[in-house]
Amino acid sequence: MIPVTKPFLPAEREFKAYVKTIWERQWLTNNGPLVNTLELKLKEYLNLDHLLYVSNGTIALQLAIKALDLTGEIITTPFSFVATTSTIVWQGCNPVFVDIDPETFNIDPGKIEAAITPRTSAILATHVYGTPCDIDAIQQIAHKYNLKVIYDAAHCFGTRYKNKSIFEYGDISTTSFHSTKLFHTIEGGAVFTRQPDLLKKMAIMRNFGYSGTDEFSELGINAKNCEFHAAMGLCNLPHIDEILKKRKLLSSHYLLRLNKLDVKFQKLHNVDEYNYAYFPVLFRSEELMKESKEKLELAQIYCRRYFYPSLSALPYVNNMEMPVCDDVAKRIMCLPLYHTLTLADVDLICRLLLRTQNADQNNVTEPAHFGTLITTQIESEINTGTVKIDA
Repeated sequence: MIPVTKPFLPAEREFKAYVKTIWERQWLTNNGPLVNTLELKLKEYLNLDHLLYVSNGTIALQLAIKALDLTGEIITTPFSFVATTSTIVWQGCNPVFVDIDPETFNIDPGKIEAAITPRTSAILATHVYGTPCDIDAIQQIAHKYNLKVIYDAAHCFGTRYKNKSIFEYGDISTTSFHSTKLFHTIEGGAVFTRQPDLLKKMAIMRNFGYSGTDEFSELGINAKNCEFHAAMGLCNLPHIDEILKKRKLLSSHYLLRLNKLDVKFQKLHNVDEYNYAYFPVLFRSEELMKESKEKLELAQIYCRRYFYPSLSALPYVNNMEMPVCDDVAKRIMCLPLYHTLTLADVDLICRLLLRTQNADQNNVTEPAHFGTLITTQIESEINTGTVKIDA
């Protein structure tokens, strides 16, 4: 069986070594030493001044909205995981959807201004599949209308924009360290900001609002994480460069083998380093996507319709027509991608997809944007064996 994803797991002895220290200290949670060490090592790896480790990516979004004192309407994308929208509603704000770019699948900045009203307080945009939004355009709009910007960067560990971590951008960025992510702490997440006062506020908020032993200065929530989750993060972080390299190699191999498939791939926008968090494929029709999915499942290969359906169709929001998003959400599917996936697995998946589409071998579809940039380089690495791949 080939699942759509598998969590990376370090050697069992590495995790047990950290667990042994937890047993010795008997300090399980409440800002323990492993949590503090993980925060420091993450800041060092990402070259960031500020971050807070929290319990999950959804709580990270809740903290961001509450810390910025947002009210009224928040402009957002209909193409994201459900938590992006549900958190806005949970915090008592109204999501206002703006349609997506048909090539990047991110929110279309050219359509944002038309959605701004006197009640608009912020823009909450998702870097879909780890691909940066048009950050400069969004920031210009935010500055013009005095809006806050939050980025849901749940998919973005390892992505860099303008030679900086993608987490540097926006008033607050959030991420997820869920076990399905390429860097994970089993459950977990983080908030990032360049503003020290805002960081301090969120640090107090994540611990019930405590500002001292018997003092409360903020409305808080239990957003802390524990020593066991931090231990998994500390085990996984030394492997992250290897993980990123493997995902790049596997993604390139997909592109090489699927260059005759009648599909489209996501276009990257001004990205210095991409993390290859997912491998989404946009089929020419929903019917063909479903047929391909069924044929793969017959071979016990499991893909995911991610994201589907459009968030604008959720029962607790004002339904709005999002023609581009509605169309993309019906036709897109993410193929298996994880660290222990092999080249032989990728070859099998690609053969089944090509067979399903009965592709015309004389009608070659050029791999999209990021594929054309890396294919030659990575194919050389694969063929020469300069980078080890399990196969």
